[in-house]
Amino acid sequence: MLAVDLTTAMVDAKIASACGAWVVALFLIVGALIDGIALRVPNWLTFSMIFLGWVTSGALLGWTGFWASLSGTLVGLGLLLPLYAIGGMGAGDVKLLAGVGAWLGAAHTLAAFVVSAIVGAILALVLALWHRQIGQFATNLRLIATEIVVVRNPGELAELAAARKRRALLLPYGIPIALGCIGYLIYQGMLP
Repeated sequence: MLAVDLTTAMVDAKIASACGAWVVALFLIVGALIDGIALRVPNWLTFSMIFLGWVTSGALLGWTGFWASLSGTLVGLGLLLPLYAIGGMGAGDVKLLAGVGAWLGAAHTLAAFVVSAIVGAILALVLALWHRQIGQFATNLRLIATEIVVVRNPGELAELAAARKRRALLLPYGIPIALGCIGYLIYQGMLP
């Protein structure tokens, strides 16, 4: 069970509302479009998003805002970095969620990530159904789960993922991140 400190949640809410969910949505839309076309989220986009989130939060809310923004960035990195380490996604996807954290703070980033993960699972299933590869999708899921439990070495897991990637259906994960985060912002009333 994850307990969120009330003070942190209040600061996160201030950051999200004061810094503008529209800016986050714009960065996410651009990132998703580029990822959908090029299968990568560029550094110029993610680093700009992170840096502007820190600066804006610090300028509007002082050191409290800056530290909350920094903690949100670390949460965003921490949530996806393990998947990157085993070859499950690209570094741009990790930095995109870190950028969300820089703007929304830790608590909102965690919640938006959960929504994004659900959206990603649904999109992966739809993609497999669309390409009539649901059997291969299920086999890959079992294989990946088994490899994580048995192999455990991130380097070896990344090599296995790279070998599998050549023949797998690819879902640019910037798209589920964008859809999930924007959906979360709308649901929370931060993005009317």
